[in-house]
Amino acid sequence: MQEVMHPSFKKVQMLESDNVITELNQPLNMATDPPFHQAYKSLIEDTSNNIFGKKLVLVEECELPLIDLSRILHNDNVVDESEREECKEEIARASQQWGFFQVTNHGISKDLLEKMREEQVKVFKQPFDKKSKEDKFMNFPAGSYRWGTPTATCLNQLSWSEAFHIPMADISASAAAFTTLSSTLEQFATTVAGLARKLTAILAEKLGCESTFFQENCLPSTCYLRMNRYPPCPVPSAIHGLMPHTDSDFLTILHQDEVGGLQLVKDGKWIAVKPNPEALIVNIGDLFQAWSNDVYKSVEHRVVTNPSTERFSIAYFFCPSYDTVIQNSEPSNYRKFSFREFRLQVQEDVQKYGHKVGLPRFLISH
Repeated sequence: MQEVMHPSFKKVQMLESDNVITELNQPLNMATDPPFHQAYKSLIEDTSNNIFGKKLVLVEECELPLIDLSRILHNDNVVDESEREECKEEIARASQQWGFFQVTNHGISKDLLEKMREEQVKVFKQPFDKKSKEDKFMNFPAGSYRWGTPTATCLNQLSWSEAFHIPMADISASAAAFTTLSSTLEQFATTVAGLARKLTAILAEKLGCESTFFQENCLPSTCYLRMNRYPPCPVPSAIHGLMPHTDSDFLTILHQDEVGGLQLVKDGKWIAVKPNPEALIVNIGDLFQAWSNDVYKSVEHRVVTNPSTERFSIAYFFCPSYDTVIQNSEPSNYRKFSFREFRLQVQEDVQKYGHKVGLPRFLISH
């Protein structure tokens, strides 16, 4: 297939500080921000485990493949069939070569995205004490509010961020104390879920597979949303907003603000994704890579922190039920496994090593 080329790169620098300990001990917004300094004091002070002393790092910034979905979302009388097929080819090609792409004319209105951002800001601006007791004060499911990295043993395993991780099944009952947030979440989730089903059906079709697999196994009750906030970090070169990882799902759809910070691996090096306010970002997850037998790529990505500006994003994760079995036709690169088995293995590896191993655990030995 033809290579997707994007020549307009520019350099983005990640600065190093000579006074890391001093800057990390500067106070955050104590009313709303998680207590990173207190919780990770020993990691901050243990310079032997830190990644200080790094030189200036230059990261190229680029625009991801940009795909106009109006060619497949409009009715048959508006779009020529050849244009529809061209759009499907672009989606499949980007999923193979990049594992990431952007979509415009995606069916989620600008008004809804702006309202979602407003409501997200409101909920994250609540006092930390309330957010950390989300089931009592905010009517979110217990355990949905998460911050930092409990398993971190050094600074480069720490994620300087906070999030609400909300199963789709709980959205309508969630945030009853924030009525507008609840209704906005439900509207956003329903619309994005429809887009995820459409994209996965296209990707399955381009593999020559029946798309009923996703209809049968990826139900609203098995997917979830994650609202993210990345507070300003005193030393952005020393601590990630979100550690390097791949996604443990079939497909992720992300809306991010204009601040930027998302980076991914392309051709063996990190590149920074240039924010596009008109687009949603789509990326392939581990399960789709295994299900496609490595045709589509689940690519490592991370979020870098910003020293002065907070960043917001919201992600929709298209997941199957825990009992769903991931397999493909022979000869397969991966042994058959269930989503439950995959999740348990990831949790075990994170506890043991401080990071996810992921798909290599399920490769068939040759």
